[in-house]
Amino acid sequence: MADAPYDALLLLSFGGPERSAEVLPFLENVLRGRNVPRERLLEVADHYAHCGGRSPINDQNRALIAALQTELAARGPHLPIYWGNRNWHPLLADTLLQMQTAGVRRALVFVTSAFSSYSGCRQYREDLVRARASVGPAAPACDKLRVFFNHPGFITAVTDRVLVAMAELAADLRPAARLVFTAHSIPESMAATCDYEAQLREASRLVADRLQRPEFDLVYQSRSGPPTQPWLGPDVNDHLRDLAGHGAQAVVLVPIGFISDHMEVVYDLDTEARQVAAACRLPLVRAATVGTHPAFVAMIRDLMLERMAAAPGAALQRAALGVLGPRRDDCAEDCCPAPDPGRGARS
Repeated sequence: MADAPYDALLLLSFGGPERSAEVLPFLENVLRGRNVPRERLLEVADHYAHCGGRSPINDQNRALIAALQTELAARGPHLPIYWGNRNWHPLLADTLLQMQTAGVRRALVFVTSAFSSYSGCRQYREDLVRARASVGPAAPACDKLRVFFNHPGFITAVTDRVLVAMAELAADLRPAARLVFTAHSIPESMAATCDYEAQLREASRLVADRLQRPEFDLVYQSRSGPPTQPWLGPDVNDHLRDLAGHGAQAVVLVPIGFISDHMEVVYDLDTEARQVAAACRLPLVRAATVGTHPAFVAMIRDLMLERMAAAPGAALQRAALGVLGPRRDDCAEDCCPAPDPGRGARS
């Protein structure tokens, strides 16, 4: 209900381990019920070992919450912020119980995913349904904010991060540096039933347009499915080798599919992709994710006002860029359906 009063904001994210002993239990929780080989689980666990046995995602969510608290304290709406995760502590059901105990009746929900897919949108909605059922009939009602792939605040934040990264390149390399946007790969069967690819390409184009660089590439990373299952490509590492083979002078890697520098960014890009680029003698810089960029934090407030019907009409008309327009808040029942069993998991 657009006119319903809200008394809290819930930040809903993926979750991650914060010490070595939590890595395997976390991954087993992520992969429960899925046909993922044990070798893949151990391979991903080794990624965490290379990064001190800890995912950065929880700390980054804490930083985002702190920035958002400052934003809301200064500009409203004055709502408490709660935090729950899909796969690790603080778990969503525990957070909803805490909210119920505190008297929260209806909450806005910001999911840390900018794009529409089963794993990036619908699965979070399903998690909310299950968590509310586990808490009971008095659990807070939860209204998920829309995906924000083409919101001006998101595009501004990504663009600024790219400009900072470009400045790290030698001046003579900047004009010809190739923009390469990356996102988490998903099975082609999943991509065929959602707008993930189209939204990624649109967001990448919007950033490239602001940078006045009409030539760019969209590639994928972090696939985890069996080799026999087609996933979105090209793979970022294969693409870097191809660019080097065709004489590219430099690359600016832009992880547009992620809002924070979590494991799939700090390992798959900062470790593996950098190693590939170095072996190819291809200069590479990586743009930071949006994180706590002020435009991104302000965007979350804008999304809240949209849902609360408190924003003026002109602001709503400016709420999306490009040709796809803003994604609606209330997803259709058949939106982004679950893929076939045996899919790989994000980690």
